[in-house]
Amino acid sequence: MNVTLAPERPDTADARALIDELQAHLESFYPPESRHGFDVQQLIAQQVAFFVLRVDGAPAGCGGIKLFPDAIPPFGELKRMYVRPAFRGRGLGAQLIDRLAAHVRAHGLDRLRLETGIHQQAAIRLYERAGFRRIPPFPPYRADPLSRCYERVNGPADTGK
Repeated sequence: MNVTLAPERPDTADARALIDELQAHLESFYPPESRHGFDVQQLIAQQVAFFVLRVDGAPAGCGGIKLFPDAIPPFGELKRMYVRPAFRGRGLGAQLIDRLAAHVRAHGLDRLRLETGIHQQAAIRLYERAGFRRIPPFPPYRADPLSRCYERVNGPADTGK
């Protein structure tokens, strides 16, 4: 299995297909007010660093990171994390997180945050295995019974490989 994970504009055909699949999946579980994912244009406008993961050349997943260097404390927020169902169970989600964490560290930040829905149980397990801990909602999120927020502080043992 040849895995590549590289920066890519979110408006490429492969990136759009992955984002659209994720959006369709989330729409089946959550009302509009509980969906906080950026669309392609927002990803570009908000300068989200976006990455596409490929397995043997096929687009298998994606993830983005938006930096908040002026926040107290500064952090990077994971956006649009997704691995296609056919590629799950191979550690690819963890590789995405590691790459996004490395991007955050390369910009002098050590904290990762994210918001996810309560019905994303596999994603929640992935985040918790990766060292994320549940936190109260952080701006712009508000208390929502369908939403959870998480944070991880990258320590010296987190090498981003």
